[in-house]
Amino acid sequence: MNLEFNKNEDSNKQLVYEVKTRLKKIYAGGGEKAAAKQKEKGKMLARERISYLLDPDSQWLEIGAFAAEDMYQDVGGCPSAGVVTGIGYVSGRQCMIVANDATVKAGAWFPMTAKKNLRAQEIAMENRLPVIYLVDSAGVFLPMQDEIFPDKEHFGRIFRNNAIMSGMGIVQISAIMGSCVAGGAYLPIMSDEAMIVEGTGSVFLAGSYLVKSAIGEDIDNETLGGASTHCEISGVTDYKHPNDAACLDSIRKVMSMLGSPQNAGFDRIKPAAPKLNEEEIYGFLPESRENPYDMREIILRLLDNSEFEEYKALYGQSIICGLGRIDGWAVGIVANQRKVVKSKKGEMQFGGVIYSDSADKSARFIMNCNQKKIPLVFLQDVTGFMVGSRSEQGGIIKDGAKMVNVVANSVVPKFTIVIGNSYGAGNYAMCGKAYDPRLIYAWPSAKIAVMGGQQAAKVLLQIQEASLKAKGEVITQEKEDELLNEIKDRYDAQTTPYYAASRLWVDGIIDPLETRKVISMGIEAANQSPIEKSFNAGILQT
Repeated sequence: MNLEFNKNEDSNKQLVYEVKTRLKKIYAGGGEKAAAKQKEKGKMLARERISYLLDPDSQWLEIGAFAAEDMYQDVGGCPSAGVVTGIGYVSGRQCMIVANDATVKAGAWFPMTAKKNLRAQEIAMENRLPVIYLVDSAGVFLPMQDEIFPDKEHFGRIFRNNAIMSGMGIVQISAIMGSCVAGGAYLPIMSDEAMIVEGTGSVFLAGSYLVKSAIGEDIDNETLGGASTHCEISGVTDYKHPNDAACLDSIRKVMSMLGSPQNAGFDRIKPAAPKLNEEEIYGFLPESRENPYDMREIILRLLDNSEFEEYKALYGQSIICGLGRIDGWAVGIVANQRKVVKSKKGEMQFGGVIYSDSADKSARFIMNCNQKKIPLVFLQDVTGFMVGSRSEQGGIIKDGAKMVNVVANSVVPKFTIVIGNSYGAGNYAMCGKAYDPRLIYAWPSAKIAVMGGQQAAKVLLQIQEASLKAKGEVITQEKEDELLNEIKDRYDAQTTPYYAASRLWVDGIIDPLETRKVISMGIEAANQSPIEKSFNAGILQT
């Protein structure tokens, strides 16, 4: 019996359990009372609407479930940013679904709500996915209007994207299933088709209270912007339905008649499960982020038949590159090796660190995948690039720049899974959020920061001590230890996957066993968007 393996397994399963526990709470939205209010009106809840709309027994990939987690606590919080988004199948067609959750502040838009909507639209545009909007929102959360209204990546960008997607030929269908007011009224009406539910759905630029205040007109909301008004008088909406179910049935009918999607030509054969037991990932992944492990053991449990064609296996060993298949799809793997390796030059190389030779190898491999039109999967457990005189004299900066250049200019779809550490420039080189991965998910074991907690705390401590000494304060060893622990705890709290997911630095936190699903659905989506741009790596220092 391997004691270390069992200890790791218990620890990782506990982390997964915490994710699922937190998700259960998030899925409850604004709570039972708020849910009951919606039910009284004859409405389905946001997640019920999605469940009804999706094909039975089909896959659902939620995006941004942890958005706004532990944020906006002074106003009661905003679970899942008040909107549910994800990729699912409707009438056999893969699509993006965006559903306002009216149990959360009546579906009001917080700053993170806008960010999450924009992320959903970004994914739809990159992959040319049809978009279904299930609209039920009271509009902008007024106390925070300055953080959501005027800037480039704020509320207005959503309508701009509506227009851009329409011009790209991406199908957008909207169902007005509750309030739809002010600027938000443009979202469904800028869609290809707009449906409205009788009795509960309404759409107008200004509600009855604002109309009374602005022009003195007395009118009720139903007459102002209800289903009958817009389907029979204004012609603003296209279909009127008696209830949520009928409206969703109509969307399914429309989706069933869509023309076939385009094909990017990524290779897929009959899927096969890994030969090695996937659940063993829990045992191989160490409890401590500092401990070494062999990343190959993880890779082999993610690939079909556990088959891996490794590229330059004996060169640049701190990064593992190679070809394999996930759920039948051909993929190129770029993964940080976490065990200590010895180069053929006799140099001991630390696990998780990018050296000149591994950066050089990775750059070449990524270029090869672009040449062959093979999607890339990055498995991150990286502490950064190697530092010190030997590395600097060996040209680590130019080799690192070469890798970053190639990742940035890559035209094949990129998918990133943050397994462990994701520190500093290593995050960039391994296709962090800034490098436009089509999807980026984290395991519960992930840590995302500019550097490790211990190192950062020591740097911050030096700065704080210098400030205190300048004021004439004497720093005892006891005081120093206290400050160090305080700084480290505060810093570590910002490195958790939950902190990253709440701010949408990652699209979600998943059980390692969901990794294959994420990548497979991601490539299926990407396969609907042919590559139009030719690969140009830019200027590389050699």
